Amino acid sequence: MSAPVFVAGIGIITAIGDNIAENLAALESGRAGMGDITFLETIHQKKLPVAEVKHNNDQLAEKAGLSNQISRTALLSTIAAEEAIKDAGIKNFSSLRTGFISANTVGGMDKTENFFREFLHDNQKGKLRNVVNHECGAATEITADKLGIKNYVSTISTACSSSANSIFFGARLIKQNMLDVVVAGGVDSLTKFTLNGFNTLMILDSEFCKPFDENRRGLNLGEGAGYVVLVSEKVAASLSRKPYCKLAGYANANDAYHQTASSPDGTGSYLAMTGALKEANLQAADIDYINLHGTGTQNNDIAEGTAIKRLFDPSFPKMSSTKSFTGHTLGASGGIEAVFSVLAIEHGIIYPNLRFHTQMKELPFAPETKFLKGQKLNNVLSNSFGFGGNCSSLIFSR
Repeated sequence: MSAPVFVAGIGIITAIGDNIAENLAALESGRAGMGDITFLETIHQKKLPVAEVKHNNDQLAEKAGLSNQISRTALLSTIAAEEAIKDAGIKNFSSLRTGFISANTVGGMDKTENFFREFLHDNQKGKLRNVVNHECGAATEITADKLGIKNYVSTISTACSSSANSIFFGARLIKQNMLDVVVAGGVDSLTKFTLNGFNTLMILDSEFCKPFDENRRGLNLGEGAGYVVLVSEKVAASLSRKPYCKLAGYANANDAYHQTASSPDGTGSYLAMTGALKEANLQAADIDYINLHGTGTQNNDIAEGTAIKRLFDPSFPKMSSTKSFTGHTLGASGGIEAVFSVLAIEHGIIYPNLRFHTQMKELPFAPETKFLKGQKLNNVLSNSFGFGGNCSSLIFSR
């Protein structure tokens, strides 16, 4: 058996909280983060709800200890990643072989949009500092510099599976003895380009989303960042407290069905879940909770649900979509939901699927609707399925 990889620290910022404690409190109280658009300048204000982090860029910059001229993406990333490292409490961090693998899909697009607004009006205007960090890797580099991580830095952008892919890539680097510690996860911020693009696809709900409901009408976009600190067995043994859990299984698959839609029979979803189970040396019956990808669109939920039915029928574990709290944070979703999965194991909790009312007629199961405590969770499956059929599943084990 290959060497285990442990989760030693977690960090997060979302529309429901600036840190782990605030997110947990919101999940328990059933407080969702969606609302009217406040910070993003768009024609869709007062029309489409989103799940914005509740701070402007000046406030985020102060929290991150960075310039407010830096993209919102980099600011969110730095805040969550620093919390994760602090939470891990690795005393000799700087002396270890460390890596930072971060996912995102928008890069510094928020700043680029500001530049072009001025430039298109008058090509003698627009601040070039707003475009130099446009590409996705720039946000990763800014955060890595702030964290002092230099041994290995990489960016992954595979749509909504990005963060999950960054996490299991980090695990593979540790298993291959290339790194001792990897901070892995992802970030995304809301931009006009993203909002307009998803609106063009006609998959946004004008009300708060209701994943896996028969009457679902689409998703709500969100923003945020989530990271886990992965460590080798040797580093785990040196910590002052036990790690949260193991990253026991992971897999990526691609059904190559469509540029934006999942295959109706959930081929990619099924392959990702079965691959993760095989990697973890587990059976379907060993899974105690599934953090669903669960976007609330017609296509995603039936594809994921069909794959779950195929794999788990007739005994289904408890499951829910936490996107009913955070919105769909795109490239950040796998990282955020990995943090939620780790917390589920640590505290023995299962999250409610908010606003669920009517079971989908095609499926023999329904998500949980109440916050459950005192649950014995040994293995949690977290799904992240992206555009282009890029599907990834992670398994966290006690």
